[in-house]
Amino acid sequence: MILKEGKPVFLSVVIPAYNEEERISKTLEGISDYLQKKEYTYEIIVVDDGSLDSTVDLVGGISRNNGNIRVLRNGVNRGKGYSVKRGVLASSGEYVLFSDADLPIPIEEVEKLFDWLRSGYEIAIGSKRLKESKSFIDQPLYRRLMGRIFNILLQLFIIRGINDTQCGFKCFKREAADRIFPKQLVEGFCFDVELLYLAKRWGIPVKEVPVRWTDRDAKTTVKIIPDSLQMVLDLFKIRINYWKGKYE
Repeated sequence: MILKEGKPVFLSVVIPAYNEEERISKTLEGISDYLQKKEYTYEIIVVDDGSLDSTVDLVGGISRNNGNIRVLRNGVNRGKGYSVKRGVLASSGEYVLFSDADLPIPIEEVEKLFDWLRSGYEIAIGSKRLKESKSFIDQPLYRRLMGRIFNILLQLFIIRGINDTQCGFKCFKREAADRIFPKQLVEGFCFDVELLYLAKRWGIPVKEVPVRWTDRDAKTTVKIIPDSLQMVLDLFKIRINYWKGKYE
């Protein structure tokens, strides 16, 4: 994509969205206000995952007043992983960031990721679990326990050395994005693990970076029991897919 001023895109921001009419306008306003003050060019791609509310109409209205924003529509609900993959493959930025629609991590934290990408890393991921990370919420006990169990399985069977694979704030250099995302098979919430697993296997340098984190409200599209079980199943599917050569 070439912006109206004739310059190539420096940063692409991909936002997967499902029934986000209550939050998407505020999120896009916050990201745009910040990026418009920067010297680099940007684009924002919202991928609507079959929303049943007015998410698409809201983003469409905003995009008519801001040529840097566009919306892609899945038509039916496919999953967060599918939506992120579609947005990344449709992007053209030198750097590609994906962020959750509720923007729990402020957009300005991307500068921390840039610092490491400029120093030689190909992927920089935000983390809520490092000692230096700053969290302004207290998660319910059941979510903390489920997160710990998932992380134990993750460390045992898939990836060691990464404390937080599920933070929805990851930035890729173009070359790394173009190499990994076309191979992504997981369409649900475990897609982050798959991306990082492939990066580790292929020797692509990944840096985990502490970030500030806060929930803007309590709304979540995660179905705790079924989605958690599916994520555990997907952990084993990733290993099986690798053994079967599906990522080659």
